[in-house]
Amino acid sequence: MDPETEQRTALIVGVGLIGGSVGQRLRAAGWRVLGRDRSIACLERALALGAIDSIAPDGFVKGIDLTFVATPVGAIADEVALALRTTDGLVTDVGSVKTPLLSLMENPRFIGGHPMAGSEQEGVDGSRPDLFEGRTWVLTPVDTSDDETLASIRSIVSGFGAEVVSLPPAQHDSMVAIVSHVPHLTAASLMGLADERSSEHRSLMRLAAGGFRDMTRIAASHPGIWPDICNENRDAIVSELDRLVATLSSVRSIVAEGDRDALVAILERARNARLALPARFARAEDLAELRIPVADQKGALAGITMIATELDVSIADIEIAHSVEGDEGVVILLVEAANGQRLRDGLTDRGYKAVLRPLDGSEDR
Repeated sequence: MDPETEQRTALIVGVGLIGGSVGQRLRAAGWRVLGRDRSIACLERALALGAIDSIAPDGFVKGIDLTFVATPVGAIADEVALALRTTDGLVTDVGSVKTPLLSLMENPRFIGGHPMAGSEQEGVDGSRPDLFEGRTWVLTPVDTSDDETLASIRSIVSGFGAEVVSLPPAQHDSMVAIVSHVPHLTAASLMGLADERSSEHRSLMRLAAGGFRDMTRIAASHPGIWPDICNENRDAIVSELDRLVATLSSVRSIVAEGDRDALVAILERARNARLALPARFARAEDLAELRIPVADQKGALAGITMIATELDVSIADIEIAHSVEGDEGVVILLVEAANGQRLRDGLTDRGYKAVLRPLDGSEDR
C-alpha cells in the first residue's frame, strides 16, 4: 500500500455509477471507503461489488479525510452542507452544475468538481474503477478557495487517471451546457423524431447506420437525472438551445437554397474542429517544470490553474512549496513541454514571474 494513502478514509454519498466508480478506484489505491445512500439495497450491492468497505453510520463521522457527494444534482447542495457539518475532512462533488453551490464554496474545505465521464449502464452495477481514465475532471475553485484543499483534491482525482482542469463555476456551467447538456437533449430529440417515423416506416431503424447510433448513444442514459440538471442549469441550457436553433435554421436555409459553397464551409469547419479535439499526454519526456512564486494566500493556486485551462495547457502535477520565512511560496507545475512556453508567457502577461525548465534541469528559461 502506498504510504501516502495508508489509513485515509473516504465517504461516498450516493453510491451509483459515478460514486461507485470513485469508491472502487479509491479502494484500489488503499483507501478505506464508507458509503451513504438513501437506498439500502444500493449500499448492499455496493458492498458486494467492492465499491465500498462498509456503510457509513448515522450522525457525525470522525476521521473522514474526503467526502465525494455523488447524488443527483438537485440534492447536492444539501448533501455538501451536511458533509461539511458532519465530517471534519475535505469535501467535493461530482455534479454537472456548479453555480447553485457558490455559497458553499466559501467554506475552505469544499471544492466543486465534475468528472466528464459516464456510461449507458445505470447505477452501481455499471461502476468500474477505470471509468475516469483519460477523461477530463473539472474542478471549480473560486477566488477564496484554499490552495491546499485544491491541491489535495486535484492530486486524488488525477490519480484516477483523469486530466484535471480548473474553471470558474459560471464558466463551467456555460461550457457544460454546450458539450453535455444540449447534446443530450439534441440526441433525445433526434431519437424521438426517428421513433415517430418508425411507426410510419417499420424498417426505418434497420437503416440506422453507425453515424446515427454514435450521435444518439447518449440518449440511452437514465432519464431520471435530467429534470434536475435542466432545472439547475436552466439559463445556460436555454441560451445554448437558442444558439443551436438559430444555427440549424441557418443550415436549413443553406440547404433549401442549394448553396454548396456555404454548406461545404460549414462542414469543413466542423470537420477541422472535430479533428482538433485534444488528446491526453502521458509520457514523462513530454513534460517540463514551471516554478511560479506566489503570495502565500487563498486563491493563488486557483488563479494559476484557471489561466492554464484558459490557455489549453494540461497540468500533470502540482506541488506547493511554502516559505519558512515570510508570506511567499512557490507553485511547482509539471506541464506539457510543447505548451510550457505558452503558459509561461501567459503567466508573465498577468504579472507572474514563472521559470520554465525541462525535468532534467539542463536548461533554465
